[in-house]
Amino acid sequence: MKFKRRVRQDIDVNMTPLIDVVFLLLIFFMVSTTFTKDSHLQLQLPKAQLSASSESVGNQLQLVIDAAGLYSIDGKVLEYSGLDNIKAAMQAWLSKHQLSAADAHLTISADAGTAHQFVVSAMDVAGQLGFYKLSIATLQTGKP
Repeated sequence: MKFKRRVRQDIDVNMTPLIDVVFLLLIFFMVSTTFTKDSHLQLQLPKAQLSASSESVGNQLQLVIDAAGLYSIDGKVLEYSGLDNIKAAMQAWLSKHQLSAADAHLTISADAGTAHQFVVSAMDVAGQLGFYKLSIATLQTGKP
């Protein structure tokens, strides 16, 4: 008896639709994902109820910002309020007192009408110099 041989078909899996779906998912996730780079200063802000200071006066740098955005370092008003000028004034204060930024304590006192950008710029310069002991002066509103 002679049997007829069947012709074997090669089984193919078509990968094109699968690749298309994977690329569509990849494009969807790339478009819908937001990439942000946040930079933060590690700050411990003082409580408004407490007014005692544990730092000595000799290593405390006082930075005052008025409503117009004029900067003053230890009572000396800076003529030009650019970031480079503020940085140079802070470095001069550190070298005058023979301190490193890590040893000094920076207190920022800003007028209530001061634009937020001026305070953030001062904090950015302080971070670039290496200050990590930073306080923002507040008024004592009342006792709880």
